[in-house]
Amino acid sequence: MHRPLLPPPGSLISPEWQQSEEGRDYLSCILRRRKRRLFGLIERPVLPPQLPADVANYKIFVCGKSGVGKTALIAKLGGLEVPSMHHETTGIQTSRVFWPVRPRHSERPIIFCFHFWDSGESALKKFDHILQACKEKSDAVLFLFSFTDRSSFEDIPALISRTLSQEEDVARVVIGTKFDQFMHTDVTDQDISDFQQTWQLPVMRVRSVNGPRLSDGLSLDTRTELSDATPVLNGLAELLWHRDQITAGLVASDV
Repeated sequence: MHRPLLPPPGSLISPEWQQSEEGRDYLSCILRRRKRRLFGLIERPVLPPQLPADVANYKIFVCGKSGVGKTALIAKLGGLEVPSMHHETTGIQTSRVFWPVRPRHSERPIIFCFHFWDSGESALKKFDHILQACKEKSDAVLFLFSFTDRSSFEDIPALISRTLSQEEDVARVVIGTKFDQFMHTDVTDQDISDFQQTWQLPVMRVRSVNGPRLSDGLSLDTRTELSDATPVLNGLAELLWHRDQITAGLVASDV
């Protein structure tokens, strides 16, 4: 059992801030031609002097059964086209996603840099060092299941036990993918409620399809492209910011 690490949504950051005039100015720093920019390992957003911000870096390991949508989730969170065909990840793939937020009770926004690590199920089983490399110095682990594959949901407790020991101080988050395919869902709202009550872990839901596109290939607008990613990115930012605040002794651990 793990005590909940996720604070009440919106208690530490302003969830609607990205839609404000100031928030849109900061979002423009991670966009290129109306789409989010893909940053290399040594790149970071360039902020003009009138937009001061701190940068917070976090390593996040994404794991789950083959085919649940790990690569698709990272693509969606990074503003990339979701792959239409499934190809199992070979070795380790890493991606960096920058995301601006503004903590409540602060006038200075923070640029969160989420460094996602992803590896295919076969590679993890074949090479023992891959799991250790993905976990090393991680701040959070995302455990994925698919709403269209009940076995992937039922395997989550075992997946958590295989991946982390009780002693490892890592944030744990469960994410259900393919939530848009409700006609084929094998996991009900009651299942999710029962799981959260038993395991005391946050569960997030994401769609796994691309948003509406224009004929020139661009997103319908920035809000459409960000609509699915924003709740997850804000949730991760709030979770990890909360843990930092606890570590620094700035908030009580039972918030």
